[in-house]
Amino acid sequence: MSERWVLGVDIGGTNLGVGAVPYVGSGVGALRSCPTNPQRGPDAAVEDIARMAAAVVAEVADAAEAAAEEAPRFVGVGIGCPGPLDLKDGRIISTPNLGWGGYPIRDRISDAVGLSASLDNDANCATYGEWWRGAAKGSRTVVGVTLGTGIGGGLIADGKLVRGASGSAGEIGHMTIDVNGRRCACGNYGCLEAYASGPNIAARAREGLEAGYRSILPDLVDGDLDRITAATVYDALVRGDDYAREVMTETAKMLGAGLANLVNVFNPEIIVVVGGVTRAGGHLFEPLRAEIRRRAFRSAVDACSIVPGALPDTAGVIGAAGVFISEAAA
Repeated sequence: MSERWVLGVDIGGTNLGVGAVPYVGSGVGALRSCPTNPQRGPDAAVEDIARMAAAVVAEVADAAEAAAEEAPRFVGVGIGCPGPLDLKDGRIISTPNLGWGGYPIRDRISDAVGLSASLDNDANCATYGEWWRGAAKGSRTVVGVTLGTGIGGGLIADGKLVRGASGSAGEIGHMTIDVNGRRCACGNYGCLEAYASGPNIAARAREGLEAGYRSILPDLVDGDLDRITAATVYDALVRGDDYAREVMTETAKMLGAGLANLVNVFNPEIIVVVGGVTRAGGHLFEPLRAEIRRRAFRSAVDACSIVPGALPDTAGVIGAAGVFISEAAA
């Protein structure tokens, strides 16, 4: 019998990703990505996903033919999408960082690629990917944190995703860490995402520069502060810029304050942090771990590892496919 494969789709605020994930084994057989361009709307995103899915399927089939193996069988597509989502009906309720709402994303993608589909929150999928085949493999109680355009989260208890009563469990980015704080894209004030997501790291850096802080950041963007991103802050940091280090340290402290709450409430074995911001390495993780130690119960901290993900760029794709496989087996 030919090998079974599942397409994994990762819908992010910045990029769309599509990959081929085998039922057994590890890794991604083929991977494609393109900018999300949310202003074009969800129909355009579905068209991009269908185009990339066709290329991924063709690449896996060509590889099997070249190896004189049977043609692969694609049996479904798992979709990870920002939410909140209506998981029962497969619809987007709202997406603060995309601006889409009331859209039947599961069925539209299913029809476009001609495969049955599952839908889950994108951060749930990334967390599941790290638990299934990544840094949290073998753990029973896991918190996953995705740092990107927004901040997402996923919870695994006793080896199963925790989705909650309405499917919105794990919205770590929208816990309030400052009741009088910055306005978040979700409409609330003081959310963790309003401080520690990629765009908000950049926004905080710009605000400090406008207030008079000295830094090499303006030189890195030819004086156009609107071009500063979280990656720019990281680049300045590795060049020894004191202000960039201060921005990243403050980011880690705020993230640590939020995660300390989860350490006390959920008592996880492991917290896995994924996303581009983790490029900061020890500049992020050392103050993050210190802040969690300062705020959370000692026994809970001692039982918890805080690590970067092991599946850079593919955790969401692998996890989305894994969620489909788990639901098909249920």
